[in-house]
Amino acid sequence: MGGTPKQHDEAERAHAEKMRRRREARARLMADKTEERGLLIVHTGAGKGKSTAAFGMALRAIGHGMKLGVVQFVKGAWATGERTVLERFPGQVVIKAMGEGFTWNTADRARDVACARAAFDEARRMIADPSFGMVILDELNIVLRYDYLPLDEVLAALSARPEGLHVIVTGRNARPELIGLADLVTEMTLVKHPFKSGVKAQKGIEF
Repeated sequence: MGGTPKQHDEAERAHAEKMRRRREARARLMADKTEERGLLIVHTGAGKGKSTAAFGMALRAIGHGMKLGVVQFVKGAWATGERTVLERFPGQVVIKAMGEGFTWNTADRARDVACARAAFDEARRMIADPSFGMVILDELNIVLRYDYLPLDEVLAALSARPEGLHVIVTGRNARPELIGLADLVTEMTLVKHPFKSGVKAQKGIEF
């Protein structure tokens, strides 16, 4: 790094002053952030990573000793890495894979609706159980998109969740009403995906 010792000293002082102002600004920003409560979180969008992000939060919750509930509305018989890992914490995690694949696989609307109903009944039991600290409703957005569950019923259950419970909903095409109810919404944007180059789903990446 060039420059004279005096220039170096001046640069250090300028940097220290800049960091001091940033610390003070952040302290002012955080001063009134005192509320602590359960959040309704939605991961949506066409990009990859919605469920992946949710299961990253699941690992955090487990690390903090929280009880975790997972209901998978689409994934059923698929062997996924996240399910294999979570099943290693039987005293802390309850995971229910209750789907039978995407609707174009089953081609049976009545059966899809019945599966969605059974999965949501399980989800409501978890949401009402005060022992859970976090509940993940994986791909719930998909069944709402196809009207397999009454939207008003789902929103009512989410609104009535215990005060300290975090609920994470994943899946593309989140309904606007759910986005409006949520505390945190992240939209995954598709920029580039190997599938378009002929690369199939791979262990550790997609499942």
